[in-house]
Amino acid sequence: MTTAGEIMNPGAQWIPATETLDRAAQLMSRLDVGALPISDSNERLCGILTDRDIVIGCVAKGHDPAKTTAGDMARGTPRWIDAGADVSEVLEEMQSHQIRRLPVIDNKRLVGMISEADLAKHLSDQQIAGWAEKVYARS
Repeated sequence: MTTAGEIMNPGAQWIPATETLDRAAQLMSRLDVGALPISDSNERLCGILTDRDIVIGCVAKGHDPAKTTAGDMARGTPRWIDAGADVSEVLEEMQSHQIRRLPVIDNKRLVGMISEADLAKHLSDQQIAGWAEKVYARS
């Protein structure tokens, strides 16, 4: 059984909900990532911020990324997976919610993220094709 913890990219970092989007973009650049989990004041997951969110949801709408916070961009119910979950549970969570990045939690702590690239490294071509068909299908 392959687990979420085995396929994740370890060392993911939170961005506090109170942090501005310009600072979030700087952190994404430094970490070479396209998404950051957003944490509330209790270090609980309250959303995920993507580079696309910053560009489309803030800059393209004429908002100031130095004044807009990560929390302002948090929408919906955040999804996550336990580090011990089987890869089939990872795929189900991502497919059923049509998401491409999934935070991995162990003992209530963020321990990593699973992205498309992580799936591609660990799954068969058939599994990847099935995943992509469901995640990219229009609702």
